[in-house]
Amino acid sequence: MEKFGFVFPGQGSQKLGMLAELQAQHGLVKDTFDQASRVLDLDLWEICQHDGDNSLDRTDITQPVLLAASTAIWRVWQETGGASPSILAGHSLGEYSALVAAGVMDFEAAIAIVNKRGQFMQSAVPAGTGKMAAIVGLENYQINEICDEADQGQIVSAANFNSPGQTVIAGDAEAVDRAIALCKEAGAKRALPLNVSVPSHCDLMRPAAKQLAAELEQLSFNKPAIAVVQNYSADISDDPELIKQNLVKQLYEPVRWVDCVTVMYKAGVSKLVECGPGKVLCGLNKRIQKEMICLGSDDPGSLENAREEMRG
Repeated sequence: MEKFGFVFPGQGSQKLGMLAELQAQHGLVKDTFDQASRVLDLDLWEICQHDGDNSLDRTDITQPVLLAASTAIWRVWQETGGASPSILAGHSLGEYSALVAAGVMDFEAAIAIVNKRGQFMQSAVPAGTGKMAAIVGLENYQINEICDEADQGQIVSAANFNSPGQTVIAGDAEAVDRAIALCKEAGAKRALPLNVSVPSHCDLMRPAAKQLAAELEQLSFNKPAIAVVQNYSADISDDPELIKQNLVKQLYEPVRWVDCVTVMYKAGVSKLVECGPGKVLCGLNKRIQKEMICLGSDDPGSLENAREEMRG
C-alpha cells in the first residue's frame, strides 16, 4: 500500500458552521467539542456554529476550536475504519493537533495549553501594534533582504514559508508596512496585510514563548506513535523534550511548511489528507509538490472519498 500522511491546518481555517454536516452523521464530533468545552468552561460548538459574541476569530478561542475540529475528524476517521497514516504534520497551531493524533499530548491538556498559548500571544503584542502580510511572487532571499532593509530598529521577518513564491512576513506594524512597500517595488505580484490579531512566528512572540515554555514544562509528553514533522526543524523527532523545545521555538521562528511537505514527500508519501476545516493546506501543498494528492475531510462526502483513496 502507498504511504500517506495527515496534515492539520492552523489559524485562518476556522469558519462559521464548520463540521455541521459531519456532526449530523457522527455524534463523535459534538462529543469531542463537548470534552474541549468542559476544559475551558466555554461552549466551543456554539461558538463555531453561531458565534453570537464574535469570538471565533479571537486567538485564544480560535486555537482550541481548531484543535477540537481536527481531533474530531481524526476520531471519526479512526472510528469509521480509516487506514492509519505513516506520518503527520501541522501548520503552526495545527502542530498541536498532529501531536494529539500521534499520542504525544493528551487532548484535554492540549486544549488548555492552546487556549493559554493564544492568551500569551495576544498579550505579548498590544492590539494594533503588530501585523502580518502575505507576499506573493518573490524569492525567499529577496524577502529576507527586504525585511533587513525595512526593520529600521523594529522587527519584521519571514514568518511562514507557505509555498514556493508565497511567504508571510510578521512584525511591528510600521516595519511590515515599509516591507510591503519595498516588496511591491521589487515586483511582488501581491503584498497584502492579513486580517490577524497577532504577528505570529517572529521575535515579538519571545515573551509569549517564555510563558509557553513554563506551561509545557508541567506537561508530560509521550513518544509519538506516528512520526510528526515539526515546523521549527522541518524534521521528525521522537524525543518528548525536544518536541517541547521545538513547540516553544515555533512561536518566534518561521513555519517551514515547504520543507515539512518536502520531508513527507521524500519519505515516500504520495497522498495527504487535510484533517480540519477547509482545504487551505491542500492548496499550498499542490504548489509545493505537484505529484502529491491532497484531499479534504470536513464533510461526510469528502471524508468517505479520502477514506477510499487512502485504502488504495
